[in-house]
Amino acid sequence: MKKILIPTVILFFSVVVHAQISKAKLTATGLTCSMCSKATYKQLISIAEIEKVEPDLNNTAFLLYFKKGSSVNIGDIKKKVEDAGFSVGELLVVFNFNKQQVENNRSFTLDNNTYTFMDTKSGTLNGEVKAKILDKGYIVEKEYKQISKMVKQYPSYATISKNLFHIKVL
Repeated sequence: MKKILIPTVILFFSVVVHAQISKAKLTATGLTCSMCSKATYKQLISIAEIEKVEPDLNNTAFLLYFKKGSSVNIGDIKKKVEDAGFSVGELLVVFNFNKQQVENNRSFTLDNNTYTFMDTKSGTLNGEVKAKILDKGYIVEKEYKQISKMVKQYPSYATISKNLFHIKVL
């Protein structure tokens, strides 16, 4: 019952916003050579919403640029990295907000995904804002275990859903 109640409450209190994800920086784990990076690059560039991918081989990272007006599904990015045989170590996303109210545990819906703020100062966001995805599979395991200890403060963090993401504004 608890597993059903928490997502229902989140969706009830979430707000649809006028925003878009314009770009992201993905750090992959497990890349050991240029062939690994190339395999990951090919998977990422195959996502229809991605306009351009810039690899950063020194940091095993990829800068992703999304097509203007496209609906971005964060889960697709993770899936493509895993399809290449690797995992996501960090995913930073740039949102373009228009007067988005922010406070901890407040949610908003964008492109059929719900994003919940964690460990973020209250206020109003405008323009380009960088946020870190904090869910399992989008950060390294050590960081996930540390954040999981805050589940009493952020009850939805214990909920695993393919369309529910937790973000921290940087």
